[in-house]
Amino acid sequence: MVRPVRKAVFPVAGLGTRFLPATKAMPKEMLTIVDRPLIQYAVEEAQAAGIEELILITGRGKTVMADHFDHSFELAQVLKDRGKTEALKQITDLLPEPGQMSFIRQQQPLGLGHAVWCARNFIQGEPFAVILADDLILAKPGVLTQMVEAYNEVGGNVVAVEDVPRQYTNRYGILDVESDDGRLARAKGLVEKPDPSVAPSTLSIIGRYILQPEVFDHLAKKERGAGGEIQLTDAIAKTIGTVPFHGYRFMGERFDCGQRRGFIEANIAFAMQVDDLRDQVIELLRKYA
Repeated sequence: MVRPVRKAVFPVAGLGTRFLPATKAMPKEMLTIVDRPLIQYAVEEAQAAGIEELILITGRGKTVMADHFDHSFELAQVLKDRGKTEALKQITDLLPEPGQMSFIRQQQPLGLGHAVWCARNFIQGEPFAVILADDLILAKPGVLTQMVEAYNEVGGNVVAVEDVPRQYTNRYGILDVESDDGRLARAKGLVEKPDPSVAPSTLSIIGRYILQPEVFDHLAKKERGAGGEIQLTDAIAKTIGTVPFHGYRFMGERFDCGQRRGFIEANIAFAMQVDDLRDQVIELLRKYA
């Protein structure tokens, strides 16, 4: 029997150095795409997939995210007094239910695997999702909803994947594929950031995971991998053989908002989805082309 996925971990403790000086005092996850911060898109994607518990792994200077998902009584009162009902609805609709969102401090930047390991006591032996907020995906339904559907079919560990140019395999976790039906690729291995000359495929993991709690047994060993960090993919790889492992080719367009180009492109793509902005965006692009 496949156990339901009720919890999601959001590793948001990174420094965001590619966006300095903007991220000197503001988390990169609070950078906005059109009118919402990246972390809000990630949380909404999780909620749409049926996630009930949201666990944010934060670092120093990240308290603004807790404030974003909290009541702002003064702002709400001002909006109410001015009759701005639509704006008031926007700030109240984003609030999680009481007790639904938790914050854990990652005290040392030891890698993605370490950030996920920090959530172990909140997961309590259940399957869980991991969402990287700076991997923003334009998709309907959301990618995590698609993955939950695939997970309900095959169980085990399921990661979102896409093909990348071979010269870029040293930037990603790459699957060693056993079988592939074009939608789900069953993997017999996983390599973190392999050199293109030895990469087993070009099928790369992007920032969405559904994982079984067995991964914590390996993360607890705190073994260093690529870049001297504790890699989540290394721990996943060690569960292969005991836990089924599949890569899911999602439907949607991914934007790497950890890079300036991806961030700018995401703003354009998401703005084009807004009826009263689309024509204005087209006009602006023509102006600066």
